[in-house]
Order: sequence, then C-alpha cells, then structure tokens
Amino acid sequence: MPEGDTVWRTATRLHEALAGRDIVESDLRWPEISTADLTGRSTIEVVSRGKHLLHRIEGGLTLHSHLRMEGQWRVEATPGLSDRWRRNPQLRALVAAADWTALGLRLGMLDLVPTAREVGLVGHLGPDVLGPDWDLARAVDNVAASRAPVGQGLLDQRNLAGIGTLWCSEALFLEGVSPWRPVGELDRSVLERVVTRAQRLVDNGRRQAMQSSTGSYRPDDAHYVHARSGRPCRRCGATVRVAPIGEPTRERAMFYCPGCQGGLGPTDDGRPQAPLGSSRGATRSRRPY
Repeated sequence: MPEGDTVWRTATRLHEALAGRDIVESDLRWPEISTADLTGRSTIEVVSRGKHLLHRIEGGLTLHSHLRMEGQWRVEATPGLSDRWRRNPQLRALVAAADWTALGLRLGMLDLVPTAREVGLVGHLGPDVLGPDWDLARAVDNVAASRAPVGQGLLDQRNLAGIGTLWCSEALFLEGVSPWRPVGELDRSVLERVVTRAQRLVDNGRRQAMQSSTGSYRPDDAHYVHARSGRPCRRCGATVRVAPIGEPTRERAMFYCPGCQGGLGPTDDGRPQAPLGSSRGATRSRRPY
C-alpha cells in the first residue's frame, strides 16, 4: 500500500498540474458520484492527509481519494490525450485542465463531499507525519495508549497518519525493537526513538524518487528488512523473515530480523522462508531461526 511519502508526492504532482486551472472535463466512475460534473470549476489545491488525497475544488467541494493497495494517479498531457485512457476499465476518475489531465486508476476510495465535511473522512486520523499538525508527543501518547504490539500501534492511522508496513518494518529494525513487543513494555524514550525514526524515514522518502532506508538507491540495496524475507540480514546474517501482525481479518505483513530484534515473532511458525519471488529453497540462516 502506498505510504505517506508516496501519497505526498502524488498530491504535489496533482497540485502542480491542476491548481489554479479550470476543469474542462471530468468523469467520476464511482457509483455514488458518477453523475457529478466538475467542469467549469477551478482546482484550488491538492493536499495529502496521511494516506488520503484531498482535491479541493472551487465552490466548496473536495474530491477525496485513497489509493489502497494498487491505486495510482497519473498525470498526462491533455492535448492529444489518447482515448485508450477513457476506455481503460481501471479508470475511476478523470479530471482535466487545458494543459494536464489527472487519471485515477484502481482507486480504493473516491468521494465527492463538501469541503466543510472533510472531517468525516479524515478526522479520525492521528498527527500526519508529513503535515503541519505533526506532534511527536501526541503521536507517542497515542501509540502508548493503544496497548497493542508496537508494530500494530505504528500502523494504526488513528495514532499517527502516514506509516505503512515499509517504514514500520524499517524503523523498528533500525531501533532493534521487535514489532510484537507490547508498547507497555517499552520505555517512553524507546517509543519516542521509534516514532521519530519512522517520521524521519517518511520525510526523507518524500524527497526521493525511490524509498530508501539504507542510503542506497539501488533496488536490491534500498531496504534492511522490507521485502527481504528469506535473505540474510545485512547486519547479523540471520535470515530476515515475514509474519502477520494485527487483529484477525486485518493482519498486515511485517518484515523483521529475529537475530537483531529479539527472536521469532509470536505469529511466525518458524518454517523456512524462500526469498520473495523465488521458487528455490529457503536461504539457510547463519543462526537457527
């Protein structure tokens, strides 16, 4: 799922393409709003709020979207825009100005609401890791009050908005904390370090075309644990693993190193794990995890 830095970059790209320009064509392919026509109105701004996109439009309207797992917004030149985009079965929204057209593909959510009622869509979110409302103390208080495993607490958007499994996994690895460690067992100073690390990773991510926690922007070297299950840990050589975290039916995949982060997670069955995308046998660890 795209995380806060990816959504922030998307909002910035849409804002640069559409802000201050009149909408010359709109097509919202979502059941509740399919008859809405935005033509003749101008775009005021496009901003992100955690993992949500808010496209504010003249006349007090907001087009709200969420990318979920596979959604994206593309920006294409309006002159000569190919009809193949309009015929694309994955198209959920088209908003065009004279120069640029925004195309929402495979969107997970799409709403058109009065701007004054945005709070009904994003008011439940905690402090935005990339927003003007970012508040470290409040975010730490929220995570601490969740009484959940720390990884689950970081992923809960009600505690802080914008963290997904990538930056959660990487932040916890870099701080040497197990994702399944109950927040009640962690000193506040440790929680502050974890939350600060996660926020800094997202903030750095929004400035780069590729998300990296290692400092390398080569695809195979960009991360310590995320998407590296079945491969040796870059620090200790143990095999990086992946296991579910979260409430039943809402579990998320969490990558971690049992050698650096206190052993196998309670939801990890300990079976050998092959590298992602590999049909070969699992990588042998230098440690018995």
